[in-house]
Amino acid sequence: MNKFLTLAIIALALACKSPEARRPVSVKSGSFIDESVERNKKLNAEEQALIEKFMTQKQENEYIASESGFWYFYNTKTEIDSLQTPVFGDVVNYDFDVKTLNGQTIYSFDDLKTRNYTMDKEELFTGLREGLKLMKTGETVTFLFPSQKAYGYYGDENKIGSNTPLMCKVTLNSITKTEDN
Repeated sequence: MNKFLTLAIIALALACKSPEARRPVSVKSGSFIDESVERNKKLNAEEQALIEKFMTQKQENEYIASESGFWYFYNTKTEIDSLQTPVFGDVVNYDFDVKTLNGQTIYSFDDLKTRNYTMDKEELFTGLREGLKLMKTGETVTFLFPSQKAYGYYGDENKIGSNTPLMCKVTLNSITKTEDN
């Protein structure tokens, strides 16, 4: 019995060593991220070339490059300087349609109905959110959005496919200032 007790104590003492860190099985080199970056750069260049080709074919419009990475032209421009553009928290009322760059209608004005949007407080795709900030009441603007400014990789999971550049014609009906502004 004495030998059994001694073996049990030795076994317990040896079993209570500190845990060792496990070594990684494989080391990741970051190649997936590098490949993704290259794929996105290539996609961006292809879409930019497609949009530039569109603009050269439709030279009757004066295209403006935005700081946000999309292009636009005014269908109807308000020249009144006293009118302001919407800012954070303002509620804008607008109509818009969505087309492919070849002019195929994805969503018409009737499909999308008149909408209200609280600036930067609700979900809206990046390009349209930034585009509305450039507009004054009564203006109609056509925007050319590369896919990363529109619905990106996933599309809208309905009619807009993956990595689809879009053309949106937007009319800003009104801007309602909130108490915060």
